Amino acid sequence: MLFFHILIPVLVLIGLWLMSRVPTAVKGNALSVAAMTLAVLVTLWSAGFLSILIVLLFLVIGGFTGLVMARKVQMIQMPQMVGLLNGLGGGASMLVGLLSLVGVKTPEVLVSSMMRGNISENEVFWVTPFEGVTSTLAIVVGALTLSGSLIAAGKLHRVLPQKPVRLSGHNLYVYTSLLLCVAALALVLFFFRTGTMGWIALLSVVGGLAFGIFFTLRVGGADMPITISLLNSLSGVAGGIAGMAIGNLMLVAIGGIVGASGLLLTQIMCRAMNRSLVDILLGKTAAPAPKKKTPEANAPAVSVPVPEKSEPKDANPLLEAKDVIIVPGYGMALAQAQQQVKQLADAFTRRGARVRYAIHPVAGRMPGHMNVLLAEANVDYDDLKEMDQINGDFKDADLVVVVGANDVLNPAAREAEGTPIYGMPVLNVDEAGHVIICNYDLSPGYAGVPNPLYDNKEKVTMMLGDAKESLQKLISELA
Repeated sequence: MLFFHILIPVLVLIGLWLMSRVPTAVKGNALSVAAMTLAVLVTLWSAGFLSILIVLLFLVIGGFTGLVMARKVQMIQMPQMVGLLNGLGGGASMLVGLLSLVGVKTPEVLVSSMMRGNISENEVFWVTPFEGVTSTLAIVVGALTLSGSLIAAGKLHRVLPQKPVRLSGHNLYVYTSLLLCVAALALVLFFFRTGTMGWIALLSVVGGLAFGIFFTLRVGGADMPITISLLNSLSGVAGGIAGMAIGNLMLVAIGGIVGASGLLLTQIMCRAMNRSLVDILLGKTAAPAPKKKTPEANAPAVSVPVPEKSEPKDANPLLEAKDVIIVPGYGMALAQAQQQVKQLADAFTRRGARVRYAIHPVAGRMPGHMNVLLAEANVDYDDLKEMDQINGDFKDADLVVVVGANDVLNPAAREAEGTPIYGMPVLNVDEAGHVIICNYDLSPGYAGVPNPLYDNKEKVTMMLGDAKESLQKLISELA
């Protein structure tokens, strides 16, 4: 059995390595699925009859739910789906920690105790200090992952406010919930052989859930990709700690892999946004932009005299462009306009133009969001360029077409000190020869910082309204 506990994590690592390369990504995903299937079989092999029945029952329920979601969840809804799955992983680890903390190690004990209404002395496995601490940690980390992921999914699905939410005394709530978690960890060391485990478990659950809620509420849309990545890492950490609590080497290894990979991705995202993870955790990047001390301070954030839907005033930049860069953003995802973006790129290519796509690390609401949407439209993956690869090419580009992006190309990030996006690396769209912006309206992005590009009437053409309609007009013009 030890052989499989070592083999399965190795297979998962190989699968991750294969998924890091586009040509082998499908094989890597298939290998990871096979490894997880083998993990379930190994678990069933060493379980009792009642355990097998319970696992099979929930496999059927979970499998059916997954199939329904796979058919109904659209690609645009994938960020909130990932957030939800992160939360479910944390919730599962929380349940494992709860049962381990109260000494219930097997389903047989749980079912018999539920039928009697109590747990007999000879059925309880008294926890050791190590088991008590790891179980409590699993509860805390799993609970905050569950509640934080549900809040993040709600923000992404627009059932909760997407702007940062700060309650009166918000920091007090955060620190109080954190104190509850620390108190639970301290208490379990002193009372691990008494009948107070239920109270410690309750304290851990309340503290973890509250911390996850208050932490995620104050994160705005601009920082949501980092938050999703961090929660993904925490779901793995919770699983690994739960594995320590129940002595499952395989769970420890796979949880560690998920936690480490998620943390590495979080670090990459923070570096790409020039953000400090500590600042995000403390909500410091969610501060509103300061108002200018000028007579126009009370004027609207953006006041450009552009019609509701305007055509390019001069067709030459569109028709004569030979080097074109397309910048997709979350607005493209909302409009589900990736097919029209591909059609526009094909129209440029037929006219002999070179077309590439500039992908900012946080252009969507989760890492890789734009890549997945464009891949769905059969865009060649080699044409997708990361910010570091393409930022130096904007100055030589004849035309840039922006589709539903704002903060990721806002020049204010270089100049507007004190704003939420100041210091964040952005795409150098303003350096291009001409820019066509297909955005829904003139409102600032999630960070709430006005975009000075909207005021540049000499080389910027605004096409306001539905992105599909705006792109269709451009395609017709190129036909």
